[in-house]
Amino acid sequence: MPEPGSATSKAKLESLAPQFVVRDVVEAAEYYRDTFGFRILGYWQDPPCYAIVARDSVRIHFGDLTKGDVAPNSVRRPGGLDAYIWTDNVDTLFEELRGRGAKIVEQPCRQEYGTYEMVVEDKFGFRLAFGMNAPEK
Repeated sequence: MPEPGSATSKAKLESLAPQFVVRDVVEAAEYYRDTFGFRILGYWQDPPCYAIVARDSVRIHFGDLTKGDVAPNSVRRPGGLDAYIWTDNVDTLFEELRGRGAKIVEQPCRQEYGTYEMVVEDKFGFRLAFGMNAPEK
């Protein structure tokens, strides 16, 4: 059997769905719908303690906070991100999200590591970067 992750491994990983722990999953799902253009795939249990939103092939899960406090990565590490989402057009997405009232933390810019990206912060403090391979200069 090939070593997991090796060049001869036959399984292909296709996507990643982060789970954010929030105080109110309905509020989170509606915020992502209204501000970031996701659609709500569903809520689970009554009252809802879990929700999933989607936009194209990106899914984000929300779980209900049962103890402690919401803890985005930026609280633990300055500049920390909670999700990095690849897109085919950062500038178009920037204009869309700005028009929806999203909190833009970093406007689109070319990074030294070869991407062109922007960073937004949701109302719970989670930071999402949207990036693409940097266009040629």
